[in-house]
Amino acid sequence: MSAVMITRKVRKWEKLPGKNTFCCDGRVMMARQKGVFYLTLFLIIGTCSLFFAFECPYLAVHLSPAIPVFAILLFFFVMAMLLRTSFSDPGVLPRALPEEATFIEMEIEAANGNVPAGQRPPPRIRNVQINNQIVKLKYCYTCKIFRPPRASHCSICDNCVDRFDHHCPWVGNCVGKRNYRYFYLFTLSLSLLTIYIFTFNIVHVVMRSVDNGFLNTLKETPGTVLEVLVCFFTLWSVVGLTGFHTYLISLNQTTNEDIKGSWSGKNRVQNPYSHKNIIKNCCEVLCGPIYPSVLDRRGLMQEDSPVSATSAAPSSSSISNPVPQTMHAVLCLQKTTAALIPNEHTPEDAKPSVAASAEKSPSPKDGDPPAPKVPPLASPETDVETSIVKDKTH
Repeated sequence: MSAVMITRKVRKWEKLPGKNTFCCDGRVMMARQKGVFYLTLFLIIGTCSLFFAFECPYLAVHLSPAIPVFAILLFFFVMAMLLRTSFSDPGVLPRALPEEATFIEMEIEAANGNVPAGQRPPPRIRNVQINNQIVKLKYCYTCKIFRPPRASHCSICDNCVDRFDHHCPWVGNCVGKRNYRYFYLFTLSLSLLTIYIFTFNIVHVVMRSVDNGFLNTLKETPGTVLEVLVCFFTLWSVVGLTGFHTYLISLNQTTNEDIKGSWSGKNRVQNPYSHKNIIKNCCEVLCGPIYPSVLDRRGLMQEDSPVSATSAAPSSSSISNPVPQTMHAVLCLQKTTAALIPNEHTPEDAKPSVAASAEKSPSPKDGDPPAPKVPPLASPETDVETSIVKDKTH
């Protein structure tokens, strides 16, 4: 069985390693675990829908029509920041090619020298200087690269992410260099939306209770009770998360660095990325340039795929050239049914059997055309005997 290599063009996102899912021809990039993300969408859309259905009509008439308008604008902004955070590349670093990985391994072996058997090799670390401070670059054994400063390998997505903050299951993606500002704006706007809905729910219940009583109001608007419960339990977590990230932005620090204590350990190493100014730190994180993705997800690459040639050959030959197959079958039939005629090179012990087979063969009828002449058969044994006889005569 033979195989034919066929070259076809594919998008690079189809061959990217890691545990990510892609949609819209590589434009949307998310983690594989998206169940909590769908829960986030359900809670936000469900709570806002109840607010627009029960509270907004009453508040627009009795207080101000601007209340539902501002709620709609805030809702759309929250959804835009959530989808922007979830569907974007957080800053995934490409893995080293086989040639690059081999070259890095050779450099490491040359730098470390020969390690005796049974002795643990030294850690693979490189030192760089940032703002007059030494920062260590760690080697990633999965991606086969030395990670840049502030990068880390996400065990859930199985990728190295530049300026890795954390993996957030609520948005279904990692939070890193390219989507951190959108994540922060999402938490900030969601906190404002939660407070907004919770506040006007209370106002709505109080205004209705003046005329109808508290219990009658709860019976008339059951959605309000559900909204109050959802907002009450999510308010503390969302507002607390927003406050924590506001603190990190003011220090120009990531969640990963804060958990590991990178700049507040025993050595009291100062943060080399901080500008020692809250305004400058906030401007760098929230107003800095948007870095392009280094993955080139929608770029084209060539892929060689083997295709079996035996499965396609019979169908093509039978359709394009049916006559040679028929002639080949006739010739094979003639070769198998034709009688063997002895010649001068045939051994003596084989001649009677050959002659007997010739006598048994049916004679052609008068009307039939004569059978084609078959050339005398030769074999390696007869050729050897002929050469011996010729040598003796000479």
